[in-house]
Amino acid sequence: MDHHQVFSLCSFPYLFKIKKHLYVSLFFLLTLLIFSSFIVDVLPFLRFGWLSSFSSSTPTKECDYSNGRWVRRTTSSSSVNGLLYGEECRFLDSGFRWRKNGRKDSGYLQWRWQPHGCDLPRFNASDFLERSRNGRIVFVGDSIGRNQWESLMCMLSQAIPNKSEIYEENGNPITKHKGFLSMRFPQQNLTVEYHRTPFLVVIGRPPDKSPKEIKTTVRVDEFNWQSKRWVGSDVLVFNTGHWWNEEKTVGCYFEEGRKVNKTMGVMEAFGKSLKTWKSWVLKRLDPHKSHVFFRSYSPVHYRNGTWNLGGLCDAEMEPETDKRRMEPDASHNEYIYKVIEEMRYRHSKVKFLNITYLTEFRKDGHPSRYREKGTPVDAPQDCSHWCLPGVPDTWNEILYAQLLSMNYRTK
Repeated sequence: MDHHQVFSLCSFPYLFKIKKHLYVSLFFLLTLLIFSSFIVDVLPFLRFGWLSSFSSSTPTKECDYSNGRWVRRTTSSSSVNGLLYGEECRFLDSGFRWRKNGRKDSGYLQWRWQPHGCDLPRFNASDFLERSRNGRIVFVGDSIGRNQWESLMCMLSQAIPNKSEIYEENGNPITKHKGFLSMRFPQQNLTVEYHRTPFLVVIGRPPDKSPKEIKTTVRVDEFNWQSKRWVGSDVLVFNTGHWWNEEKTVGCYFEEGRKVNKTMGVMEAFGKSLKTWKSWVLKRLDPHKSHVFFRSYSPVHYRNGTWNLGGLCDAEMEPETDKRRMEPDASHNEYIYKVIEEMRYRHSKVKFLNITYLTEFRKDGHPSRYREKGTPVDAPQDCSHWCLPGVPDTWNEILYAQLLSMNYRTK
């Protein structure tokens, strides 16, 4: 059969004269054409639907870990109750050991943070240690910063079979009263350090010939003298804020340019101190080496009074569910965020570690009246620090996630 004959089969007069097997073939051909037309119609949907998530040309939006909700832990976790460590961790202050100090409920441990639209990477202590080999992780700030430091120590130590090999370089015990602690992980040649500097800037005597009522000044334009120890660190986590209020600065005056300014307010002084921090970071830290985080303000949860006027939190057993009862964002955060934005193009590894919103829910996570042995019976409740294990573990999970997004690894 030549080409003309084949073509002629398509004409109407010959349609019913074709053989049976050719009729069947044409039927399947027509079906194929219809199916192909359907695929063409739905292909755009497939292309921009689930397949788009695998496209290398589609930009990946960085997850906002600060926005989400607390959900109950499942029992599928490989660790007990989903926790990363237990209260027996030897790096915990006695004041943060909730069960040892008499707290009976454990429901506050059964929650994990679930960001909106993404997941927190599972914390991998072995990976974190390996990425930090021959490095330094340094926490600088107040006692809430120490809370986070102890949490990370316990989280990382879970990857060390013989935890007794981890030691404090200067032989100091774990106690709240030491201003500087440096814990060494010998296998990784890594130190994880805590430096207590509540204001970040210098607290000292006033200039000569100052009025007699001025005994102490906060030098907003002079960075803390300990800062020379922090140069060369691979990860630095700063925090401040809890001491920057009217109560904690009673009797203190603010000093700038070696002159006391008796009219400078607390938040104005706070802003100036952050400028001093910014200047130090940009001048003294290597932008190719140091990963710098400034953690946001950690909320307090005193109810029916302030910390020194009968404020309580011991009746809280679960996270807050009524957002109307949550406090607005601390004004300190606005100052911190603004300064970090100013640094973005000169030091790309400076990040805002925003934990305020997720922490505001957790009114149930404080030591409250369950204080360490020896605390006076009439001592105020502690509704600012955190029980461990507890909320600061989530801060460190976010810290780890942020470092992963920055391809962190010591050189």
